[in-house]
Amino acid sequence: MAGILRGEIRWADLNPARGHEQAGRRPVLILSHDVFNARSGTVIAVALTSQPQKAGFPLTYAIRAAGLSKPTWVKISQIRILSVERIGKRMAYIPATEVGKVVGVSGGARNRGRLPGACSRGLQTAVSK
Repeated sequence: MAGILRGEIRWADLNPARGHEQAGRRPVLILSHDVFNARSGTVIAVALTSQPQKAGFPLTYAIRAAGLSKPTWVKISQIRILSVERIGKRMAYIPATEVGKVVGVSGGARNRGRLPGACSRGLQTAVSK
């Protein structure tokens, strides 16, 4: 498989899932940097949905990309580490500026772009600018 790049939207097999995790074959946005993806055998990705948000607080972030046939939202609460073996065909790509916005929304202004639960400097480095 060709290298998996930050900002790509790719199909991924999210099974098996537990509890409220997203499951099945669905698109994901790759957040981790290219070097991390190439050397670790894993990627940091966030699930996408074509379903509008129903909750009263922000759990999704709208994105646009050529190659996406429907309105699309990033499910910011569904960040996962995935083996590259789960990652499939590329669907679309969003620019680095838009990926930066997604990472910023995921952590909120108080976290200065850090991912929820990202205590480890290594994880933060894998997804920050």
